[in-house]
Amino acid sequence: MRADVPLILRFIRALAEYEKLLDEVVATEAALEEHLFGSQPRSEVILAEWNGVSAGFALYFHNFSTFLCRPGIYLEDVFVHPEFRGRGIGKALLLELARIARQRGCGRFEWAVLDWNKPSIQFYESLGAEAMDEWRLMRVSGPALNRLADQGEVAAAGRG
Repeated sequence: MRADVPLILRFIRALAEYEKLLDEVVATEAALEEHLFGSQPRSEVILAEWNGVSAGFALYFHNFSTFLCRPGIYLEDVFVHPEFRGRGIGKALLLELARIARQRGCGRFEWAVLDWNKPSIQFYESLGAEAMDEWRLMRVSGPALNRLADQGEVAAAGRG
Protein backbone atom coordinates (compact mmCIF):
# COMPACT_ATOMS: atom_id res chain seq x y z
CA MET A 1 0.00 0.00 0.00
CA ARG A 2 1.14 3.52 -0.71
CA ALA A 3 0.74 4.34 2.97
CA ASP A 4 3.56 1.86 3.72
CA VAL A 5 6.19 3.81 1.76
CA PRO A 6 7.66 5.60 4.83
CA LEU A 7 7.92 2.24 6.63
CA ILE A 8 9.60 0.63 3.62
CA LEU A 9 12.15 3.45 3.50
CA ARG A 10 12.86 2.96 7.22
CA PHE A 11 13.49 -0.74 6.54
CA ILE A 12 15.83 0.12 3.67
CA ARG A 13 17.80 2.47 5.92
CA ALA A 14 17.93 -0.12 8.73
CA LEU A 15 19.25 -2.71 6.28
CA ALA A 16 21.85 -0.27 4.95
CA GLU A 17 22.95 0.51 8.50
CA TYR A 18 23.32 -3.23 9.23
CA GLU A 19 25.39 -3.65 6.05
CA LYS A 20 27.47 -0.56 6.91
CA LEU A 21 26.26 1.12 3.71
CA LEU A 22 23.96 3.82 5.08
CA ASP A 23 25.96 6.55 3.32
CA GLU A 24 24.95 4.99 -0.03
CA VAL A 25 21.19 5.32 0.52
CA VAL A 26 19.71 8.06 -1.64
CA ALA A 27 16.21 6.55 -1.80
CA THR A 28 13.32 8.90 -1.12
CA GLU A 29 9.67 8.28 -0.34
CA ALA A 30 8.70 9.86 -3.67
CA ALA A 31 11.01 7.58 -5.65
CA LEU A 32 9.83 4.52 -3.76
CA GLU A 33 6.21 5.43 -4.34
CA GLU A 34 6.85 5.86 -8.06
CA HIS A 35 8.71 2.56 -8.47
CA LEU A 36 6.41 0.52 -6.24
CA PHE A 37 3.01 2.04 -7.04
CA GLY A 38 3.42 4.37 -10.03
CA SER A 39 2.16 3.93 -13.58
CA GLN A 40 4.88 1.34 -14.31
CA PRO A 41 5.76 -0.41 -11.02
CA ARG A 42 9.27 -1.86 -11.12
CA SER A 43 9.28 -3.79 -7.86
CA GLU A 44 7.09 -5.24 -5.15
CA VAL A 45 7.32 -5.48 -1.36
CA ILE A 46 6.17 -7.93 1.26
CA LEU A 47 5.97 -6.62 4.83
CA ALA A 48 6.18 -8.86 7.88
CA GLU A 49 4.65 -8.21 11.27
CA TRP A 50 5.08 -9.85 14.65
CA ASN A 51 2.17 -9.33 17.04
CA GLY A 52 1.08 -6.25 15.11
CA VAL A 53 4.56 -4.67 15.02
CA SER A 54 6.44 -4.17 11.73
CA ALA A 55 9.29 -6.65 11.86
CA GLY A 56 10.77 -7.02 8.38
CA PHE A 57 10.42 -6.70 4.63
CA ALA A 58 11.38 -8.22 1.31
CA LEU A 59 11.68 -6.13 -1.86
CA TYR A 60 11.76 -8.04 -5.15
CA PHE A 61 11.20 -7.77 -8.90
CA HIS A 62 10.99 -9.99 -11.95
CA ASN A 63 13.93 -10.86 -14.13
CA PHE A 64 14.05 -13.27 -17.07
CA SER A 65 16.12 -16.33 -17.93
CA THR A 66 16.74 -16.69 -21.64
CA PHE A 67 17.99 -20.26 -21.14
CA LEU A 68 14.84 -21.32 -19.27
CA CYS A 69 12.67 -18.91 -21.28
CA ARG A 70 10.82 -18.13 -18.09
CA PRO A 71 10.56 -15.21 -15.70
CA GLY A 72 12.27 -15.32 -12.32
CA ILE A 73 12.10 -13.44 -9.09
CA TYR A 74 15.11 -11.48 -7.90
CA LEU A 75 15.12 -10.65 -4.21
CA GLU A 76 16.83 -7.28 -3.93
CA ASP A 77 16.58 -6.92 -0.17
CA VAL A 78 15.32 -8.90 2.79
CA PHE A 79 15.65 -7.60 6.31
CA VAL A 80 14.30 -8.51 9.73
CA HIS A 81 14.91 -6.13 12.62
CA PRO A 82 17.42 -7.70 15.04
CA GLU A 83 14.91 -7.85 17.90
CA PHE A 84 12.66 -10.09 15.77
CA ARG A 85 15.31 -12.47 14.45
CA GLY A 86 15.17 -16.13 15.35
CA ARG A 87 11.37 -16.23 15.16
CA GLY A 88 11.04 -17.55 11.60
CA ILE A 89 10.17 -14.21 10.02
CA GLY A 90 12.99 -14.25 7.46
CA LYS A 91 12.13 -17.81 6.53
CA ALA A 92 8.45 -16.89 6.20
CA LEU A 93 9.36 -14.05 3.80
CA LEU A 94 11.46 -16.40 1.66
CA LEU A 95 8.77 -19.10 1.68
CA GLU A 96 6.20 -16.56 0.52
CA LEU A 97 8.48 -15.43 -2.30
CA ALA A 98 9.04 -19.05 -3.35
CA ARG A 99 5.26 -19.54 -3.38
CA ILE A 100 4.80 -16.40 -5.51
CA ALA A 101 7.56 -17.54 -7.89
CA ARG A 102 5.89 -20.90 -8.40
CA GLN A 103 2.43 -19.33 -8.76
CA ARG A 104 3.75 -16.95 -11.44
CA GLY A 105 5.51 -19.71 -13.38
CA CYS A 106 9.02 -18.55 -12.52
CA GLY A 107 11.98 -20.79 -13.19
CA ARG A 108 14.29 -19.19 -10.62
CA PHE A 109 14.33 -17.32 -7.34
CA GLU A 110 17.67 -15.57 -6.85
CA TRP A 111 19.44 -13.02 -4.69
CA ALA A 112 22.89 -11.83 -3.70
CA VAL A 113 24.41 -11.90 -0.23
CA LEU A 114 27.49 -10.12 1.05
CA ASP A 115 30.38 -12.56 1.43
CA TRP A 116 31.02 -11.51 5.05
CA ASN A 117 27.44 -12.28 6.10
CA LYS A 118 28.10 -15.88 7.16
CA PRO A 119 24.94 -16.30 9.28
CA SER A 120 22.76 -15.36 6.31
CA ILE A 121 24.73 -17.57 3.92
CA GLN A 122 24.31 -20.54 6.26
CA PHE A 123 20.62 -19.79 6.65
CA TYR A 124 20.08 -19.59 2.87
CA GLU A 125 21.98 -22.81 2.31
CA SER A 126 19.82 -24.53 4.96
CA LEU A 127 16.82 -23.66 2.78
CA GLY A 128 18.40 -25.26 -0.30
CA ALA A 129 19.93 -22.15 -1.90
CA GLU A 130 23.18 -22.69 -3.77
CA ALA A 131 26.04 -20.21 -3.97
CA MET A 132 26.82 -19.39 -7.59
CA ASP A 133 30.56 -19.00 -7.02
CA GLU A 134 31.42 -19.17 -10.71
CA TRP A 135 29.37 -16.03 -11.41
CA ARG A 136 30.45 -12.46 -10.73
CA LEU A 137 28.00 -9.64 -10.18
CA MET A 138 28.82 -6.74 -12.52
CA ARG A 139 27.59 -3.20 -12.02
CA VAL A 140 27.71 0.10 -13.87
CA SER A 141 26.40 3.08 -11.90
CA GLY A 142 26.83 6.80 -11.33
CA PRO A 143 29.31 8.56 -13.64
CA ALA A 144 30.29 5.27 -15.33
CA LEU A 145 26.62 4.64 -16.25
CA ASN A 146 26.36 8.16 -17.66
CA ARG A 147 29.52 7.70 -19.73
CA LEU A 148 28.26 4.39 -21.09
CA ALA A 149 24.84 5.89 -21.91
CA ASP A 150 26.56 8.80 -23.68
CA GLN A 151 28.48 6.30 -25.83
CA GLY A 152 25.19 4.58 -26.62
CA GLU A 153 23.61 7.86 -27.72
CA VAL A 154 26.57 8.62 -30.00
CA ALA A 155 26.39 5.14 -31.49
CA ALA A 156 22.61 5.43 -31.98
CA ALA A 157 22.99 8.82 -33.66
CA GLY A 158 25.54 7.32 -36.04
CA ARG A 159 23.05 4.66 -37.07
CA GLY A 160 20.24 7.17 -37.56
